[in-house]
Amino acid sequence: MKILSIQSSVAYGHVGNSAAVFPLQRLGHEVWPVLTVHFSNHTGYGAWRGPMLAAADVAEVIAGITDRGVLGDADAVLSGYQGDPAMGAVILDAVEKVKALNPAAVYCCDPVMGDAGRGMFVRPGIPEYLRDTVVPRADIITPNHFELDFLAGRTTTSLAEVLDAVDVVRATGPRHVLVTSVLHGDLPPDSLEVVAVSDEGAWAVTTPLLPINPNGGGDVTAALYLAHLSTTGSPAVAVERTVASVFAVLEATLAAGTREIQLVAAQDVIADPPARFTARRLR
Repeated sequence: MKILSIQSSVAYGHVGNSAAVFPLQRLGHEVWPVLTVHFSNHTGYGAWRGPMLAAADVAEVIAGITDRGVLGDADAVLSGYQGDPAMGAVILDAVEKVKALNPAAVYCCDPVMGDAGRGMFVRPGIPEYLRDTVVPRADIITPNHFELDFLAGRTTTSLAEVLDAVDVVRATGPRHVLVTSVLHGDLPPDSLEVVAVSDEGAWAVTTPLLPINPNGGGDVTAALYLAHLSTTGSPAVAVERTVASVFAVLEATLAAGTREIQLVAAQDVIADPPARFTARRLR
């Protein structure tokens, strides 16, 4: 595949494009990274340096790719954190241009807004913009459980309620929904689930709950799911492979005792996901 990935970038560590590009390349895909910021490190450290690019500058980079006559070669557009509606508009414009040139291309959006325990951590207005403007135009979305609840306008505590919420969101536009960090009352202790839903059905993968929540895990997950779904055409296989790789990366990170995810050290489990978890069909 050829993937236009419009995300943030950091020099030290792995978030945004700095988390998504290498795994996609390790799987053999061509990635065109377009940067929305270029920081020294992710903002979770509380201090960072570097520029936030203006939306017009990002649009210029995409225009330059268009000038090369290759934008229609893109099979997918991938986006993550969107700091303001102006940047979101640039991303949606790129999606529109790519799809006009290649109707088979897909848009995968990780609607980054917040998570359980922290609440919303984006600027006011961004969650509503993602819900009302961006998500309806995406083909694939990868919210966590907290973000799914916001998108659906409800609180879900059972697996059945999660599936109902996914159906509400899918009715707005996205064909494929991958929900991460799903916690519900039917789970065994110290476990969580990842749920994949499409026109073909719904599947869940259950994993142990690791005592780690590093930055960048969601960015890797969105990239891998896009890649595996696009190459296999199977949500069940895609979620199995994605979860296997991400879980192994997190295990390596936990063992190393580091704050940054161990993408390079654990790259073999990205290139060749172990057959470790089985997706069970929910419907």
